[in-house]
Amino acid sequence: MSVPLLEVRRVTKILRGTVPTTLVNDVSFSIVEREFIAITGPSGSGKSSLLYLMALLDLPTAGDILVEGRSTTAMNEDERCNTRLTRFGFVFQFHFLLPEFSITENVALPMRALGRLSGAAITSRARELLASLDLGDHLKKTPDQLSGGQRQRVAVARALANDPPVILADEPTGSLDTESTKQVCAILRELVEVRGKTVVAVTHDMELAAQMHRRLHIVDGRSSERAPHHHE
Repeated sequence: MSVPLLEVRRVTKILRGTVPTTLVNDVSFSIVEREFIAITGPSGSGKSSLLYLMALLDLPTAGDILVEGRSTTAMNEDERCNTRLTRFGFVFQFHFLLPEFSITENVALPMRALGRLSGAAITSRARELLASLDLGDHLKKTPDQLSGGQRQRVAVARALANDPPVILADEPTGSLDTESTKQVCAILRELVEVRGKTVVAVTHDMELAAQMHRRLHIVDGRSSERAPHHHE
């Protein structure tokens, strides 16, 4: 049996304070190659907290996140940072593109952080990724010269920069109009079906969730699996 790409093993996250708050409560599941997974649930249920733990942007209070069989709680910060750069790409509700840089330079940033390619190779790959997402005519533009849907496609290109096996998306269509939402949904599907990526998306969009292979539903930090066609 092959090792899962990502395994969440009895993970709990407690926010310390005068009154401790449990954000994620004893959650376990695993993810394999080429899966398309939705994380759904009401606002404040722990969806984004779980995604940030999976992304190694936060550490669990208890439990472990395994990446290709390796414990991440046993890693030092440098190892976790390298794992983030090489194994995960991120797409957020608000694109977080740097406004002073061109979109080509924005897509180049993860590659520069990893430091494996020459400057010329980084620029070439950034341009190819943007062209593959129908942004080849906008390479020198800054984010504020693009529409919301175009900016989110730049964010997808940036997520693909280091060719990670897993794309993690937090409400990727949450700030988009109807047409742009359809485009981004189609792109996420294409990442799985054509590029062979695994995509995990936190979403309130039940139409997007219905297109996905599995749905992990979170309520009060606890998880349950639901059929993807189920609507609240």
